[in-house]
Amino acid sequence: MILDGKKVRLEVLKNLKEKLLELDRQLGLTVIQIGNDPASNTYVNQKAKMANELGFNFNHIKLDSNITEIEVLSLIDNLNNNELVDGILVQMPIPNHLNSKVIQNAINPLKDVDGLTDINMGKLVHNVDTLIPCTPEGIIELLNYYNINLSGKNITIIGRSDLVGKPLASLFTNYNATVTLCHSKTNNLKHYTSNADIIVAALGKPKFIKADDIKEGAVVIDVGINRLENGKLCGDVNFEEVKDKASYITPVPGGVGPMTVAMLAKNTYKAYILKKNT
Repeated sequence: MILDGKKVRLEVLKNLKEKLLELDRQLGLTVIQIGNDPASNTYVNQKAKMANELGFNFNHIKLDSNITEIEVLSLIDNLNNNELVDGILVQMPIPNHLNSKVIQNAINPLKDVDGLTDINMGKLVHNVDTLIPCTPEGIIELLNYYNINLSGKNITIIGRSDLVGKPLASLFTNYNATVTLCHSKTNNLKHYTSNADIIVAALGKPKFIKADDIKEGAVVIDVGINRLENGKLCGDVNFEEVKDKASYITPVPGGVGPMTVAMLAKNTYKAYILKKNT
């Protein structure tokens, strides 16, 4: 069965729109982009479209690639102190001369709609309510929508990035799953994938996971987005091979991607509520 991210995204945004009607002002979301990375341009446009759809006050600040770290931190400080800005995110990647961790941690944790500050990551590990990175949260939302139980399941995640693998491992653990986090140094990867009830592929290698890598009836979540030479997009899973062996599978595109953007919208609302209650 296909896990339809587009369908669930519509449900999430529909429910969110009803909550937004009860607010006394527009929510403010600011995206800082440094440089002109083509993929980043696409992602920011998707965020702008979502924000406009919901009536957010969306501000896209595009900075020159040679900007200094002090200038970026000063900008973030101003946004932290702006009461009408509910959510702030810095679009990754950023130029190498800038320290991404320093910049991410400069964002007020209550406005950190990407969930990447050390404080929010720490709260996630300790299962304290907080702003959670959008892709992991979107995966949980997708699984919950299709009533896929996580408690007691063996879950293998391939990829240990701060954006997906690590926070997702904490999230699954908080749902009482048994989690194995694999990566480029893992020996005998197939041993882990073939014994997993749920597999999350987030390693950035096109069509890496094949049918003989999974067990019959596994749930397969494909986070990868890779562009092939013919211009088409594909995931980290060989979809055509795996779809008949898996019980549930996400397509690429149309699976995890739409959920990530929807969770950004949800986090912007949550940031407003968290800040209001402090």
